[in-house]
Amino acid sequence: MIAVILPRDDKLIRIKDRQELTLEQRVLRFIQEHRLILSHCPLLVAVSGGPDSVCLLHILANLKDELGIKLHVAHLNHQLRGAESEADAQYVSDLARRLDIPATIEQRDVRGYKAQARISLEEAAREVRYTFLAQVARSIGADRAAVGHTTDDHIETILMHLIRGTGTKGLRGLQPCTEWKSKTGSLIIIRPLLEVSRDETAGYCHRHDLKPQIDASNLSLSPLRNRIRHQLLPLLRSYNPRVDKALLRTAQIASDELAFLDKEIARIWDEIAREQANTIILNKESFGQLPSALKRHLLRASIEKLLGNIRDIETRHIEQIMAALTKPAGRRLSLPGGLIFSIDYDRYLLGQDPSTLTPLPPLSGEFPLKIPGENSLPGWHIEATIIPSEAIQDDASGYKAYLDFDKTGSDLMVRSRQRGDRFQPLGLSQPKKLSEFMIDAKIPHTWRQKIPIICSPKHIVWVVGWRIDDRAKVSENTKQILCLKFERVNL
Repeated sequence: MIAVILPRDDKLIRIKDRQELTLEQRVLRFIQEHRLILSHCPLLVAVSGGPDSVCLLHILANLKDELGIKLHVAHLNHQLRGAESEADAQYVSDLARRLDIPATIEQRDVRGYKAQARISLEEAAREVRYTFLAQVARSIGADRAAVGHTTDDHIETILMHLIRGTGTKGLRGLQPCTEWKSKTGSLIIIRPLLEVSRDETAGYCHRHDLKPQIDASNLSLSPLRNRIRHQLLPLLRSYNPRVDKALLRTAQIASDELAFLDKEIARIWDEIAREQANTIILNKESFGQLPSALKRHLLRASIEKLLGNIRDIETRHIEQIMAALTKPAGRRLSLPGGLIFSIDYDRYLLGQDPSTLTPLPPLSGEFPLKIPGENSLPGWHIEATIIPSEAIQDDASGYKAYLDFDKTGSDLMVRSRQRGDRFQPLGLSQPKKLSEFMIDAKIPHTWRQKIPIICSPKHIVWVVGWRIDDRAKVSENTKQILCLKFERVNL
């Protein structure tokens, strides 16, 4: 006999090796090993009425004193199977009453949500269910919910992720503890039965005369998971009778490697990435020096940070970003969840609207300047003064310029750039396209349309923030100087 010693509340619990443990003891050990349950805290248990969740509830009911917890049952009628769904709800209600456990039993229109969100029925049911669980958890003061996922669910999830191409992270399958996030909140999901098979939960229910409900929809071959369960797995087992163990080993290896990558990302994050206005900004030079494995992992971590999950992110999306890393500034990629990956000259931007990072306010229309005088337009205050040449100061900056007033004249306006604009940057002898100047100056693509352009009836005289036109520069012969000063104001 092999003894296993596990910590719990500063005590030591000695239990037998796996072969001689009861199912309850195995679940207790798994809970303790992974620290899934906090003592003296309420725990929500999601119970569908099927063998797995009924087994979970019954075991937790027997362990509640040992674990020091209070249970609360949650059951959601998805309104997808008519009378069968009603029977499931009634069964869970009766079971909770027999076990003397309070229960919340409600129903939701999953089909209506599916149509509204334009997602698959499976995904709609999942989102509605977890939203319901999060709401019930908050109402009872719980931060986590236990679900009845088994080893079989774990294996099926690994294959499902492999088929969908979710990458190494998908190969981990289900985890003992994860966090579900939505726009309205979050919930910790724990899986105490993750090392228990589906056959074992059915056997447990039979031994304890629990008579769980049978969901006939689990026999349908329409959902991908059911096709994996009833078709793919039997076929794989015909090639390798031990394929289940092989998949579980792969999942463990993937989990170990990803844990290492997580630590590396945490260590280097502040050197490479920062978050601003719901956008993650990656330093192009530092990011480019990372090994490809870390690049991919950091991209996934960034997407998960922004969206809360990476359910819709597949390997092909990450590879599209990887292929775009060497593309010119201005390139943009659209990703699931409304995210946009865009390339600037010295950074990469990942967010739902990276243009919000532009330090310039939106600019539309044309605005004549009062010279001399003070001018206001959306986001800007502009001061125009006429000074003698001897009064010039050496304080010109990106938002302050000195121009030859005789060359510019007083008929000036502010506008955004227009197609075909040409400009003779200070120091050049010939005009060039404004678009080419902006590229050469490495002005971020998302900024270009917001840059104020000062124009005379003849030509551009100043690209505010960057360069004046050589034809408007102050010279030895300048008699009057036009001083223009731009200041940002809150909209």
